[in-house]
Amino acid sequence: MESYPKGKIKVLLLENIHQDAYDIFQRDGFDVTLEKDALEEKDLVERIAEVHVLGIRSKTNVTPKALAAARRLLTIGCFCIGTNQVALEEAENRAIPVFNAPYSNTRSVAELVIAEIIMLARKATDQSRDVHIGKWNKVAKGCFEVRGKTLGIVGYGHIGSQVSVLAESMGMKVVYYDIMTKLPLGNASPLPTYESLLANSDFITFHVPETPETYHLFKKEHLSFVKKGSYLINLSRGNVVEIEALAEGIKNKIFAGAGIDVFPEEPKSNDDPFKSPLQGLPNVILTPHIGGSTEEAQRNIGTEVAEKLLKFINNGSTTFAVNFPNIELGNLKPSYHRILNIHKNQPGFLRDINHIISEMGGNILTQNLSTSANIGYLSMEIDKNLGDELKNKIKAHPHSIRTRILY
Repeated sequence: MESYPKGKIKVLLLENIHQDAYDIFQRDGFDVTLEKDALEEKDLVERIAEVHVLGIRSKTNVTPKALAAARRLLTIGCFCIGTNQVALEEAENRAIPVFNAPYSNTRSVAELVIAEIIMLARKATDQSRDVHIGKWNKVAKGCFEVRGKTLGIVGYGHIGSQVSVLAESMGMKVVYYDIMTKLPLGNASPLPTYESLLANSDFITFHVPETPETYHLFKKEHLSFVKKGSYLINLSRGNVVEIEALAEGIKNKIFAGAGIDVFPEEPKSNDDPFKSPLQGLPNVILTPHIGGSTEEAQRNIGTEVAEKLLKFINNGSTTFAVNFPNIELGNLKPSYHRILNIHKNQPGFLRDINHIISEMGGNILTQNLSTSANIGYLSMEIDKNLGDELKNKIKAHPHSIRTRILY
C-alpha cells in the first residue's frame, strides 16, 4: 500500500535537464514531463498548479507569485549550482525544500578556466578568427606562456581550489582571496585583501556565489588597482563583474583580454538574440554560460539532484536542502507509519504533538526535529493504528503548515 500513488505524482523538468534525471523518476513510477525551454513567470504560474516536483536550471525564475500558484508543490530541484533563481524564503515558508548540485560540475568549470587562460595568453581566438577570414597574421608579440605567471583566484571554494591545483600543475603561481579562512592546496597562498590580489595577478578568475556582497564585486573603481596587461575571467555569476567597467578596461588597454561565460542578462532560449558591450573587443572570449555544459557534468547533476528529490519524496530526508532544516532519515520500518510535518517555529509545538499522541495511547519509535528561524521540520515513526487519525490532528494544529504520511 502506497501513501500516495506514485503514478499521480507529477514531475515537471524544464530547460533540457539531462535524460538520466527523467529516467530516474520514470523508473520509480512518477508521471514525468521533460521540456527543452525555460518558462516565463506567467507560463510557470499556469503550469505549476498541478505539479508536485519541479526541476529547473538557471533560466526559470520561481517567484513568490509562482509559488503562490503551486498548490501541490512538494519540492524544487535546481539542476545547477546556484539557487538564486528561486524565492528561497518564500519556498521555505510554504514548506517547499529546494535542492541543488553544488559540486557536480566542478571539474568542467575548472577545465574551461584553464583553457581560457591559455587561449587568452596566446590571443588564440583572435588568431583563429583572422585565419577563418583569410588573414594570415603570425606574430609572437603580446603572446605568452602561462608558466611562471600569477593566477589570482577570488573565491577559494570547490571550483576555485580545483582551478588552483590545475594551474599550479602547469607551473603557475597561485594566490587567492576569500572572505572565509580556507586551507590552501599545494603551494597556493592566501592574500589579505581583494585589492592586493588585483594588483598582483596576471590572471584574475572569479568563483563566488551571487549575493548582495558579490554584486559588481569588480567595478570601475577597481580598474586603478589592476595590474596593467592582466586578464580577467568570470565563469561564476553574471552580476559579479560590471560589464561596462570591464569593457572600458579593455578599450584602455588596462586588461589585455577577458573570458566571460556569464552575463547580467542572458537569453531565455537559444533562439533569442544576445547583445553585450564586450562584443567585438580584441582578445575577448565570450561563451554562452557553458561552464558546466559537458556531458559528464550534466549527467552528474541530473543524477545528484534527482536522487535528492526522490529521497525527499520517498522517505522525507531533507539532507543538503539549501532553504530547509536538514534531517537524514532511513528506510521506514514495515510495522510503522512515518509522519512528516512542517510547522511554524513557535514554542510548544512539539509538546502539543506529544500530548496528542499520549492521549491516543500511541507509541513513538523515533522522533526527529530540526528547525530554522522560520520553520520546524518534524519526523515521527508511530504505530500503524494511529496513522491517519494522528496525521489529521497534527494537520489541524494552528502552527502546522503541511503534513504528510508515509506507509
